Amino acid sequence: MASPKTRRTAIAKKSAATKTRAVKKPAVKKSPARQAAPVKTTKKVARTAKPPARRKSSGFGRVRVPVDARLDLVFQKDYQAREVFDFLKVQTIRELEQFNPAEILDRLTGPMQQTVLRIRKTLALANRHLARDEKFAKDFLREVSPTSVKRRTSQK
Repeated sequence: MASPKTRRTAIAKKSAATKTRAVKKPAVKKSPARQAAPVKTTKKVARTAKPPARRKSSGFGRVRVPVDARLDLVFQKDYQAREVFDFLKVQTIRELEQFNPAEILDRLTGPMQQTVLRIRKTLALANRHLARDEKFAKDFLREVSPTSVKRRTSQK
């Protein structure tokens, strides 16, 4: 006859074996059904939606601002930068990244030069001028004055 200790271990082994069999049987029966459904759906999704091609890493590391972030939130305290964004008609970082720095400067300097020229002409018509800009004011008045005199005489 076996000792009481041996009997206990033998009973414990039998109960553990029956528990593992009981646990394994339902898991084996349910797992193929569970695996079959997701595999089919993932294959359909994989066929229809291809992941976009990734760009090469620029070496900056992880980005800190999402590409669709609004520029007015990112540049909250920079009023002049927000004015540039309004002029370029961009609202997100994605839209802004389409421009290179030289292109932005070209787009900004043209209207600025035109505006300064309008200011100079308006001041010259009022017999005023900017600092060290007397020559332009006199030349502009000479160009404008003969035409304005002809207009005045023809209107009488």
